Amino acid sequence: MAFIIWLVGLVLCIKAVLEVWKWNVDTVKKLLVIILLLVTSWIGLAVYYFWGRENLPKMLK
Repeated sequence: MAFIIWLVGLVLCIKAVLEVWKWNVDTVKKLLVIILLLVTSWIGLAVYYFWGRENLPKMLK
């Protein structure tokens, strides 16, 4: 069961990183968001998917 939860988190994290990389913002800002996503794990993913996906690209321009 724990392996499935870990695998879901890994897939969501990879998907989020790929989405962030496609943003039309400065590369340093992209890398900062990606590092924060990777370091904060599930909390970072939750914030990204519920709030950040829509708002962060606008804020970082």
